[in-house]
Amino acid sequence: MALGQLDRAIELLSDDAITPEERAIHDTRKALKRLRALLRLLRNALGEQQFAQEYGILRDAARRLAGARDAQVMLSTLDALLQRHPRKLARRTAMIELRKLLDVERAAATQRALGDGLTRAEVLDELRGLRERVKHWDLPERPSIAVVESDLRRLYRQGRRRHRRIDRMDPPTLDGTRALHEWRKRVKDLRYSAEMLGLRPLARRADTLGELLGEEHDLALLAALLPAPGYAPFEDKRGKQARKALRKQIARRRRRLRKRTMREGERLYRRKPKKFTRRVRRAHARASRV
Repeated sequence: MALGQLDRAIELLSDDAITPEERAIHDTRKALKRLRALLRLLRNALGEQQFAQEYGILRDAARRLAGARDAQVMLSTLDALLQRHPRKLARRTAMIELRKLLDVERAAATQRALGDGLTRAEVLDELRGLRERVKHWDLPERPSIAVVESDLRRLYRQGRRRHRRIDRMDPPTLDGTRALHEWRKRVKDLRYSAEMLGLRPLARRADTLGELLGEEHDLALLAALLPAPGYAPFEDKRGKQARKALRKQIARRRRRLRKRTMREGERLYRRKPKKFTRRVRRAHARASRV
């Protein structure tokens, strides 16, 4: 699995890659996320020193592509809002101008991420070096999910604790924290772990929750990055009204998403960690026999 994801990322970042640039960034980041989730599953088996080294490489590589990802997400998040509210938002001149601005920023960020030959070469060297080390991993041979069970339980426990912590927060407090974003990371780890173990129902539930948390986070980013009052399309009376309307719809959508995430989180994390891993062990055994 590790070699397959590394080969995918290396192929996408290579100079002769034929994948369109925006898709290349998206797919490369997805491959790096899967690799990081796999490393978290193998943390005990690899040892803390090797885990920290390899995880750091993948984290730094992902950060170099984060700007392009954020710019693309801002555009797609705005598009989703405009489609959801054609009368209240989409027909306003200020929204049309804002979309043009975000599109320009997306193209520039994508070019910076994949057009910088030196940065690209450095990331490729790191990933190729990691690939060579992966080929020499000496993992213990254990039955069923025993080699990853303790780390899987830890990932589940971390997500469960974050869900409970958020559930105790007041909405105004939650709105100004990174709590939901940090919870989403653990939900994504659980989703990729479930996929790697062949547990499709669990992966689907985690994916549903992760998507809800992702949309909430993207809306928060869009609200924070909205042009300041000095931005020309928002300076006149209609522009100010458009900005106010956009912020209102973002806030309303985020409130609805937060309620849904808490319901989905309760479904996903309703079991205690030990009981969860016992069920996963049995489910994995059934899936392996199919």
